[in-house]
Amino acid sequence: MAASLTTHVLDTTQGCAASNMAIELWLLEPESGNKKLLKKVCTNANGRTDRPLLSEGELAIGVYELVFAVGDYFAQKSDAIATPPFLDRVPVQFGIADPTAHYHVPLLASPWAYSTYRGS
Repeated sequence: MAASLTTHVLDTTQGCAASNMAIELWLLEPESGNKKLLKKVCTNANGRTDRPLLSEGELAIGVYELVFAVGDYFAQKSDAIATPPFLDRVPVQFGIADPTAHYHVPLLASPWAYSTYRGS
């Protein structure tokens, strides 16, 4: 697979793809503590983004953060979600060391827990 950054989100409560979840992609600058917003996207019906978050040529060595709007997503799905929600915005920080590689950062989420890993 070509160099890129992709993600997908699974709703582990319903056992399905998490469609229409907002995601932000940030570039972090550890020395200054600054963050730069690179993209805002929403997942499609398959819980994925329509295009890679970063494609070949856009991928660069650095520290990034995906912020998943888990609270808003589950609030749309159920009236039983507390206010404020237990999980709201879920940040996942990760490093890109090889800009020629494919990085896949999936999120498995419920209103009360989440997990992630480097996928393929």
